[in-house]
Amino acid sequence: MRNHIRLVTEVPGPRSREVLARKDRYVAAAFSVHAPVVIDHGRGALVTDIDGNTFIDLTGGIGVLNVGHCHPQVNQAVHRQVDRFLHTDFTIIPYESLVTLAERLGAKAPVRQPAKCAFFNSGAEAVENAVKIARAYTRRTAIIAFEGAFHGRTMMAMTLTSKSKPYRAGFGPFAPEVYRVPYAYCYRCPIRATYPACGVACADLLDRMLELFVAPEDTAAVIVEPVQGEGGFVVPPREYLGRIADICRKHGVLLMVDEVQTGFGRTGRLFALEHSGVQADLVTVAKSLAAGIPLSGVVGRAEVMDAPADNRIGGTYVGNPVGCVAALEVLDIMEKEDLPGRAEALGRMMMDRFRAMQDSHPLIGDVRGLGAMVGVELVKDRSTKEPAGRETSEVLRRCMQKGVIPLKCGLYGNVIRMLASLVITEEQLAEALDVIEAAISEVEEEAGLKVPA
Repeated sequence: MRNHIRLVTEVPGPRSREVLARKDRYVAAAFSVHAPVVIDHGRGALVTDIDGNTFIDLTGGIGVLNVGHCHPQVNQAVHRQVDRFLHTDFTIIPYESLVTLAERLGAKAPVRQPAKCAFFNSGAEAVENAVKIARAYTRRTAIIAFEGAFHGRTMMAMTLTSKSKPYRAGFGPFAPEVYRVPYAYCYRCPIRATYPACGVACADLLDRMLELFVAPEDTAAVIVEPVQGEGGFVVPPREYLGRIADICRKHGVLLMVDEVQTGFGRTGRLFALEHSGVQADLVTVAKSLAAGIPLSGVVGRAEVMDAPADNRIGGTYVGNPVGCVAALEVLDIMEKEDLPGRAEALGRMMMDRFRAMQDSHPLIGDVRGLGAMVGVELVKDRSTKEPAGRETSEVLRRCMQKGVIPLKCGLYGNVIRMLASLVITEEQLAEALDVIEAAISEVEEEAGLKVPA
């Protein structure tokens, strides 16, 4: 097996250090960087920095690059569009690519047909507008979200998000009429039950919320991630989302599903909701929709999507033409290269390897995933499940020193999350997993951790 990692300087190298020093001087402090290197170019699942070091990228632009860095089919389409026109504002002078994208995406999304689409710029913007659409249709105000959720950083999206630091602390007051129930986090069960004997009793907490705390006739929608992303790559039991959908239908509440991170092949289906067989009323999409060009959308039942009157949603840059042509190529690539099927194969490889690691590495408390959306939760003690946040950061730091760039997530910052591009090769993935295991071993050794007898 050949090495794909190529380190020719220390990490970070001298040129990266110089740029990062300028960054500290001129860029707002909130924009702290994860990897201590400055990219020069990327191809597939590899990135090369300005010092000539090549890394295996497991971040995928935080789930944006399911088709990889600089997929030639996307690049060619973007170049063609750039030579034609960059902007008109669709509501001023429309363009066909947006109409074609709405037609294709509406047919593929797991929503009750007929479907319509509206396009925006970011995932948070899609969530904000989905809430507006739901309120316009139902003429109700309340929104129910879940503990551990992440829906973005704008005002309503931040209110729906369930992590104080760094996302909410100091930014209140927040939007009113948002309520929250626990999610199906089996490793840290909110009701201290055991699946499957529990019968997914945590789903009933939504029913209880609608009976005791906010009236169904005041509730516009429930918003849920089919797999929680920032919350820790939490995969609920397969029947959980069906139960949530049934409760929504029983109370006449819209089901809004956030597929910003889970969509476009990541979980082994084009949309993660497909695993449950549930159809939503509204679905939000972004990230890998356009392979790195800012583009997001809301897909939903036509009658719901048409509820806002003329000009009540929109924006100057929404549904930009470069993003639309990129998204059309992404849909073609998903089909031609069967990237959802590829995600299933990569996911099996990761799950098998991490579960084998779990047998000999006491830091690994839980391994979970759906398709190529795999999370590894690190704990200081398996019996108490005390989160190993500091140790997780140290594992990631050592990985980057060795040529692999992973990410973390979770309410305690103790979950290694795998968001590698779906075009990563088995050789590249195996090499990256070797580096992760070596880093875990080093951290365990320094901490004196051993697998319990």
